[in-house]
Amino acid sequence: MSKKIFFASDFHLGLRSGTVDRERERKVVRWLASIQEEAEAIYLLGDLFDFWFEYKRVVPKGHLRFLGKLAELSDGGVPIHIFSGNHDAWMFGYLEDELNLTIQHRPLSIELKGKKFYLGHGDGLGPGDHGYKFMKKIFRAPFNQWLFARLHPNFGLGVMQRFSSTSREAQKDSGGFLGADKEWLVQFCEEHQKEDPHDYYIFGHRHWPIDHLLSDGRGRYINCGEWITQYEYVVYDGHSLTLQKYTE
Repeated sequence: MSKKIFFASDFHLGLRSGTVDRERERKVVRWLASIQEEAEAIYLLGDLFDFWFEYKRVVPKGHLRFLGKLAELSDGGVPIHIFSGNHDAWMFGYLEDELNLTIQHRPLSIELKGKKFYLGHGDGLGPGDHGYKFMKKIFRAPFNQWLFARLHPNFGLGVMQRFSSTSREAQKDSGGFLGADKEWLVQFCEEHQKEDPHDYYIFGHRHWPIDHLLSDGRGRYINCGEWITQYEYVVYDGHSLTLQKYTE
């Protein structure tokens, strides 16, 4: 069987309490099970959780089916790379230590099956969004993270879950591709391509499946979509790269 590389993002597990969110988690697990035998590697490009903060001895409850499946895949020899997103930026080593995953806090340039990839969540890249870029610096500052960790988890996690909900409402998709001149990630890719050409730029964050050929005719910007309602992902087999939708 020819091995493939898989990319997905924006599961936002913990978005809602109860059976609806649990069924979404089960669907993610079933998708992971369906690709288990053919996966050479899996790249999860951020916002896997609607909110995540690791205290020294406490992590958010829930997500056991998902975390268990990641552990099974990792134990079975499938490399799993997780990129922190704007909703789950505060990963400090728990998933690496417990599940043997690789955590990426910055975009990654990497060669896969002979092609050059640029991978990341996508938040804060490109022009515009200055308010978020300012908040990102605050939230990712080590001293501010240390201060937040002094809060009791019941209070701290509750506050940030409400903030996460507000942030998600603010970044709701616009209903489609806005055009190259209005898509910040397209503009980022175009500028980056001039200095350091890549074959593929793959991001999440946008909550909309996008496959856009850059102006140089070589590079492509692909957005993985989301797993709140649409369940989209990207597959690369060494010859072609495609956007797909998980259906059962």
